[in-house]
Amino acid sequence: MTSPDRARLADLLDLAGPDAPTLCAGWDARDLAVHLLVREGRPDAFAARELGSRVPSLARLAAHGRRVEERFEALPFAELVQRFRSGPPRWTPFAVPQVEALANGLEFYVHGQDVRRADPAWDPADPASHEELRPGQREALWSSLRRTAKLAYRRSPVGVVLVVPAGPRVVALRRERSVVVTGRVEELVLHATGRRGAAVVEVTGDDDAVASFSGVPLGM
Repeated sequence: MTSPDRARLADLLDLAGPDAPTLCAGWDARDLAVHLLVREGRPDAFAARELGSRVPSLARLAAHGRRVEERFEALPFAELVQRFRSGPPRWTPFAVPQVEALANGLEFYVHGQDVRRADPAWDPADPASHEELRPGQREALWSSLRRTAKLAYRRSPVGVVLVVPAGPRVVALRRERSVVVTGRVEELVLHATGRRGAAVVEVTGDDDAVASFSGVPLGM
């Protein structure tokens, strides 16, 4: 059965169309759909692409991953989205519901916002522009964020504390000087995954710490 998070992301892709912009640099909605299918359905190609792009001596692996991506890119956009909506192949770990919930909850939420918030009509000041989360989703996002926060902020020269107003907080990174990033859980998730410009958060601390933090690349 299709999970609600998967169905929601598939709906957003369908609604946006293949040429819609996303928050992922250089990607439109078609590129994002291809990424999702390769990640789940061809983990060999996904891993090859990631390793090959980061390790020069493994460039041939990147070429293998790219060939697989090209085969998906040749498919009609509607088919790409339907394949994603139908779920991962049964032989992959993602087909286990518990694994899918753990691995995809944050991934699907963030990519859904990549589509929604890249729309020029999206207005951070308009409450109607912010998606209502399903029951339990905010708690699941917070759990994922706690597990990945240290990795997300590893490049920061200053410490990072994530704070939910009137809610929990977590020390993502300890340094002599720190900044505090405050926002709703879902906004902190977007900030931690590198969507700084689209995340509705407040960064506070001494001026030097905030300035040092502002130019640091984020993400996992």
